[in-house]
Amino acid sequence: MNYIPRNLESVVMQVTGEYPVLLLTGPRQVGKTTMLQRLMEGTDRSYVSLDDLHERDMAKNDPELFLQMHKPPLFIDEVQYAPELFTYIKIYVDRHHEPGAFWLTGSQAFPLMRGVQESLAGRAAVLSMVSLSQAELCRKSGEPFRVDLEALSRREKQRDFADVHGIFERIYRGSMPAIASGAYSNSRIFYGSYLTTYIERDVRGISETIDSLKFLRFITAVAARCSQMLNISEIAQDADITQAQAKAWLGILETLGIIFYLHPYSNNLLKRLVKTPKLYFYDTGLVCYLTKWSSVDTLENGAMNGAMLENYVVSEIAKTYLNCGQEPYLYYYRDKDAKEIDIVLEHDGILNPIEIKKTANPGTELTRVFALLDRASVRRGKGAVICMKPGLGAVDRDNYIVPVWMI
Repeated sequence: MNYIPRNLESVVMQVTGEYPVLLLTGPRQVGKTTMLQRLMEGTDRSYVSLDDLHERDMAKNDPELFLQMHKPPLFIDEVQYAPELFTYIKIYVDRHHEPGAFWLTGSQAFPLMRGVQESLAGRAAVLSMVSLSQAELCRKSGEPFRVDLEALSRREKQRDFADVHGIFERIYRGSMPAIASGAYSNSRIFYGSYLTTYIERDVRGISETIDSLKFLRFITAVAARCSQMLNISEIAQDADITQAQAKAWLGILETLGIIFYLHPYSNNLLKRLVKTPKLYFYDTGLVCYLTKWSSVDTLENGAMNGAMLENYVVSEIAKTYLNCGQEPYLYYYRDKDAKEIDIVLEHDGILNPIEIKKTANPGTELTRVFALLDRASVRRGKGAVICMKPGLGAVDRDNYIVPVWMI
């Protein structure tokens, strides 16, 4: 299996030199353990996994002995199984003040975060890892996506060109390392196994009472609504569960790093706005599996192609920030008249409006809606239409045309 270098590696090494504890969270199978084991090669750091029931038992019932047996610098995998360790890690850190003493990984972010906030506040750097980005798959370095001509020009030189079919191939195959590295060739078999083993196991770890078949119907109903405004009642109806269950289960999917939301952009000068978030998956391959697209061709020409393209673009932009250890400040805009801007990117005191379209020839009609942001208290910067045009271009002086393959 070929190792695909991760853009987060440089951030990991930076925080290791500055913080006593690194906590890396993210869904299963996205490559957390593989990356850290790669980075510890040739060092004196030791490794222990709490998937090992004997080690887990010691970590839970005698954490002091566990840390005597496994001395820092130490990499503890799947640390969510023994939150009892956090207090003893804190004691060690406060006594020794060693940068990089502990690397911790965990799949379930929210329970882990509570333990870190209570025990390791100010001592731990927390990073999120998701499935591979387009930049990583092309073996290119990463920087956060910016609507800036200089940054876009750098991207055009760095990325590998893909036509419309090539983009939909990337969407269909997804971005899990096991598929991208060639370890598994059949994405449908992989995602079927991924659902029944990893996701189901983590769901049961959070709630023992969840019915597996109902949860599969539920996650399928969620996938069918990717890139749409969240409608809990429709999801509940499709999955034959209550709205309260649907809301709780959406929380689980978010906790596990499977889905994320874009919240509507608003400030006190923008009136008559909707308040419902839009829902996206980090990995489009999982969505394609759940919504039963049998091939790239059927997906490319099917009813969901626009929604899948939007999900891909939004998740890729989010990954460019997460892979640099930064929070993505992404929103969308929609008012009561149904006027919508797909992405509002906020950074450095400006707003960049972004439209996503499966077209190779975007016109000025796509950018007229951007003027809605002129009433905001934050200045509007350059806009962009992300589309299927082969090369970087411009609609006009204020709005760029950005090919999907460049993100």
